[in-house]
Amino acid sequence: MVNAQPVNVTDVIDRNPVSPFQLTIVVLCFLIVAIDGFDTASIGFIAPVIRAQWQLSPAQLAPVFGAGLAGLMAGALVFGPFGDLVGRKRLLLACVLCFGAASAASAWSGGLHELIAWRFLTGLGLGGAMPNAITLTSEYCPSRRRSFLVTTMFCGFTIGSALGGIVAAELIEHFGWRSVLVTGGVAPLLLLPLLAWRLPESVRYLVNAGKRAEQVTRLLTRIAPHEDYSQATFVAPHGKPAGSPVSHLFRADLLRGTLLLWLTFFMSLLVIYLLSSWLPTLLRTTGVSLHTAALVTAMFQVGGSVGAIVLGWLMDRFNPHYVLALGYALAGLFTAAIGSLAASPWLAALAVFAAGFCVSGSQVGANALSAVFYPTDCRATGVSWANGIGRSGSVVGSLAGGAMLAAGLPLPAMFMLIAIPAVVAAASIFVLGAWATRDVEGETLDTLAPEQTG
Repeated sequence: MVNAQPVNVTDVIDRNPVSPFQLTIVVLCFLIVAIDGFDTASIGFIAPVIRAQWQLSPAQLAPVFGAGLAGLMAGALVFGPFGDLVGRKRLLLACVLCFGAASAASAWSGGLHELIAWRFLTGLGLGGAMPNAITLTSEYCPSRRRSFLVTTMFCGFTIGSALGGIVAAELIEHFGWRSVLVTGGVAPLLLLPLLAWRLPESVRYLVNAGKRAEQVTRLLTRIAPHEDYSQATFVAPHGKPAGSPVSHLFRADLLRGTLLLWLTFFMSLLVIYLLSSWLPTLLRTTGVSLHTAALVTAMFQVGGSVGAIVLGWLMDRFNPHYVLALGYALAGLFTAAIGSLAASPWLAALAVFAAGFCVSGSQVGANALSAVFYPTDCRATGVSWANGIGRSGSVVGSLAGGAMLAAGLPLPAMFMLIAIPAVVAAASIFVLGAWATRDVEGETLDTLAPEQTG
């Protein structure tokens, strides 16, 4: 039977079960973001060693952290649009090569300024890779399981962060701090040939870019081999972007959502980085040991990993906007509770776990939601710019903790202030959901109106 009808590649993905081919994409993108997590965590372990060896003050060392965050923000903003112009796979390979080579080269830094430059370049590659990994994963997942699979993939970041701390501690003890940077550089370079071989280009991008039908047929056959694609013409929602994909984010139908997503990402990452950076120091003010403070803080990452999977599962079954709004609202509640429970390590650990479950889990869910919100023609740009704007929130969060400590605020008051951005994120995503629901209902009424009047 010859299929002469146009084949919508999105419908093919949605109506078929998840294949081993699609799971391979999830795993490969998981490995990419896990390396990001390793890099983020390991730099915190090598910083004190560098400070002692090079005899640096805390103020001199601070730009090492700032350079990485600045690189992440710039990479997301600059490289994101290229994913929509040249393809997700090409950009991912280029970014993995960039941050792998930069991390390895940074191991031979002869001084502080050289290390800062290499950290910026490492962040640049990581900033471009993560949003495109989210985009590619999303475009190969059926809509009914998209949120769960994307959030599970993104758990690679928290797992990589946990492994980064363990591995970095062992490497520093036996081989010195430079070995951590070598490991962070060699791992992605070893992964690169596997990505080039096994990672496909987005099938939706290929259709919109007008690529050969044979390429699309080969990819769809690996998802649904029982379907007939002979003589088929392939279509996908939205066409090839005209002009800069960045301008598409401000179209009339996307502008409100773009601004609300940016506000959500900014507030969410502000809370996450503030707690990740300053929670051990804040807990130490209660008199607990450094070991206890570290264990309590670790519950934040554990909660984030569990929360990402649970919230992703819920997002596929209920309105994802309202699931995330509830998550962020509860994050504000549990974050505020940390300040009152900090004197009791066990209760503080429970509150920190719950806060991580809600705010980190919701942030991963927000990444999945952004990939669904934007159409194919500007999806990589939309996800990347939301992450880039959000990274500016991480910078604010990293600085805010020090400012609150310097102000001498009581611990309960500090955590009440930290909770406010989480509540703002809840309100932002709730409004986005209300508007999205209203727009869908309006479209339904517009579709039914001609039938009812006819």
